[in-house]
Amino acid sequence: MSPENIVPEFAIVGHPNEGKSSVLSTLSEDDSVRVSPTPGETTECRVFPVKIDGREIVRFIDTPGFQNPRQTLAWMRNYTGDDKILLTEFIRSHSDDPAFHDDCVLLKPLEQGAGLIFVVDGSRPLRNIDRAEMEILRLTGRPRMAIINCKEENSRYLDDWQHEFRKHFNSVRLFNAVQATYDQRIALLESLKAIDQDLQDVIETVIQAFVSNWQSRNDQTASLLVDMLVDCLSYRKSRVCRSRTNVEQLQRKMHAEYTAFVSKRERKTHQQIRKLYKHNIFNLQLPRQSILQEDLFSEQTWEFLGLTTRQLILAGALGGAALAAGIDVMAGGASLGLFTALGGFFGAATAAVKGKDLLSGARLLGMKLDHEQLQVGPATNIQLLYILLDRGLLYYSHVIHWAHGRRDYQEGANALSGAIGEKRGYTSGWDQTSRRVCELFFKALQSGDEGELRKGEAEMIALLRRKLQAIAKKSSAQEECIR
Repeated sequence: MSPENIVPEFAIVGHPNEGKSSVLSTLSEDDSVRVSPTPGETTECRVFPVKIDGREIVRFIDTPGFQNPRQTLAWMRNYTGDDKILLTEFIRSHSDDPAFHDDCVLLKPLEQGAGLIFVVDGSRPLRNIDRAEMEILRLTGRPRMAIINCKEENSRYLDDWQHEFRKHFNSVRLFNAVQATYDQRIALLESLKAIDQDLQDVIETVIQAFVSNWQSRNDQTASLLVDMLVDCLSYRKSRVCRSRTNVEQLQRKMHAEYTAFVSKRERKTHQQIRKLYKHNIFNLQLPRQSILQEDLFSEQTWEFLGLTTRQLILAGALGGAALAAGIDVMAGGASLGLFTALGGFFGAATAAVKGKDLLSGARLLGMKLDHEQLQVGPATNIQLLYILLDRGLLYYSHVIHWAHGRRDYQEGANALSGAIGEKRGYTSGWDQTSRRVCELFFKALQSGDEGELRKGEAEMIALLRRKLQAIAKKSSAQEECIR
């Protein structure tokens, strides 16, 4: 049978409150795994299949803890039959004894051919009961890995665990289940290839499926962000306004409608990203101080995210110059670049003014009254594009690094910090080439030219794919340095 048709199984074995469920949840990307410190809650095996594009590629099995490890080990040491059927004989001999229920349930997947992953909390001391359990697992003869779940900084007992594990397991790995990045999960799967030569091709197939699927999710995220930008920045509406005295009131109302629309559209995109990375059940919470907790149109959001005033002026200068260059061409060059120079000046000046009054309806949407029709949109302030991008990229970074086994959050990640006026998002650090892609996309949205818009969307999606990949790689590297 080819590796593509084999679905490897791994039983996750360990004590309550030592990280077994967190490891299982993170490896399977399933936040429905119950993480509980109470012993005895798991009394039956539960299978967590990992599916990609509808195809099951690997199974992880949650098992109960050992019930009577000393007695189980004593029976196995006294067993004189064929080692190949040791587990079968143990289960047959003890299946009707309630005192060995959990032991039989735990060993059943191993008897059926599953590999095993033994999880311990490396911050506590090694006990004789742990040695008994390790010896039982060694006697099963199954391919096996030991994971030391580093839940705390305390590494006092780490050497003891590693020394003992080397006697009983094919592979030993440190793994923080509640902070594991995507790259660290892949590294753990790579380690599984070492526990049995027969598993190497099968696990490699699993890894390649994970890598391909991750890239696909990143591509979908880029498309989701661009779709959101199109909807928010090309928004147009008009209302009849027959009385000049009602213009200001109607302006406020339409501005409020627009900001509500954009905020709702942004939330929808963030939820789609959350679902894309399989955070479906647990309420993935943002840190209390996160900039993402701020309202999209708050002054604080616009102060900390988006471009700096200097970058906005440069963007306005480029925009004005690009517009005026067309006039120069039509004039046959007779203006000697005069229109280009003036266009750049007025574009920069306009951007500077907008930078000082970013959130008003007129500055944001270019509201105008035309023959008793108050028109709103499309957005005239490119800063909104960068704000939406920054918030989307920050949310993406938060989601991909929230391990599925995590059930709390240390305050401070993505928090508002830094000097007043200091930008804390991603886009202010982009080079001019990247910002130029954004500017051309924004112009296409304003013009409504279908051909230019399709071209702009494709270039934006390609840009965001690169940025998402860079964010994931940078964050993973930072996590490795921390460890």
